[in-house]
Amino acid sequence: MSAWVDQMFAAGQVAVGGVVRRSVNDVIDQGAFDEIVQRAKDNGWHVIETGGQIVVLCHAGALVIHA
Repeated sequence: MSAWVDQMFAAGQVAVGGVVRRSVNDVIDQGAFDEIVQRAKDNGWHVIETGGQIVVLCHAGALVIHA
């Protein structure tokens, strides 16, 4: 695991089932996309790419997109 991804998932929001996000460019520069997706899958979380951001919903609840 990379220290960069470890730091991302050490954010306080992760512990409370919140949201963490990083720019797509930063994720690509760090070569971290596959690791982020795998960590999310391991925890039953959701990963969304939108608006130049990688967004991780740090909970296993249902994902419903309304618009």
